[in-house]
Amino acid sequence: MSALGSTTAGQASEGPPTINLLKVNLVGFGTIVRKEVNRVLRIWVQTIVPPAITMTLYFIIFGSLIGRRIGVMDGVPYTMFIAPGLIMMAVITNSFGNVVSSFFSGKLQNHLEEMLVSPLSVATIIAGYVVGGVVRGLAVAALVTVVAMFFTELRVEHPLITLSVVVLTAMTFSLAGLLNAIFAKNFDQISIIPTFVLTPLTYLGGVFFSISLLSPAWQAIAKINPILYMVNAFRYGMLGASDISIGMAYVIIIAAVVALYATVFQLLRRGTGIRS
Repeated sequence: MSALGSTTAGQASEGPPTINLLKVNLVGFGTIVRKEVNRVLRIWVQTIVPPAITMTLYFIIFGSLIGRRIGVMDGVPYTMFIAPGLIMMAVITNSFGNVVSSFFSGKLQNHLEEMLVSPLSVATIIAGYVVGGVVRGLAVAALVTVVAMFFTELRVEHPLITLSVVVLTAMTFSLAGLLNAIFAKNFDQISIIPTFVLTPLTYLGGVFFSISLLSPAWQAIAKINPILYMVNAFRYGMLGASDISIGMAYVIIIAAVVALYATVFQLLRRGTGIRS
């Protein structure tokens, strides 16, 4: 009896096993990223191919046909001028679309509530979805770059700026997609932002023209558009030409990432849009 009692007392004193939260979060992060990447690769006909086809049409229409009449813009052939903008357009739409559709599908299937009550931190959940959006954005960017090389001679003047801007931009719109998915209640609502906000801002963000062509008043209005800074910073990284200050572009892009992350973090911590 004494031996049994001592064994029982020893087990009671040990208590429940401790959970290694770092390991749990690393495993959870890897699982979310793997799920997101597998999703992109599994339906590559929907996620990777359409942007390449769309951008090919842009290069044919705006680059080859209209570009011959325009000639040179900012000291480079027009087709070369629009190439960075078209690459960024693909990054913006695909990083946003990947996260908003995936996260909203998780809401409908009710497995996001399980993640929020699990030992996974909110930061881990956000990071997993953002990495998935960045991976798709970079994959599409690489494919569009290959397409662009059939129409113009691309060069990279500042590789570090080029890479950092495209990654930060993909992070920005992955977080924006996450924010949209949090508030969306049906599939119609996840298409409102891309249709009525992203598309107009992208087309007016200097993808197809230099803002030096605008009047001073319209230049001031154009500089309110954050996408203008992303497109021009990426164009500077590739071609060495920009309409805006690169330092200001980095400030705006990083500020957007921080603001969106803080907003999404607070909303997910409260369970906004997920817990009924």
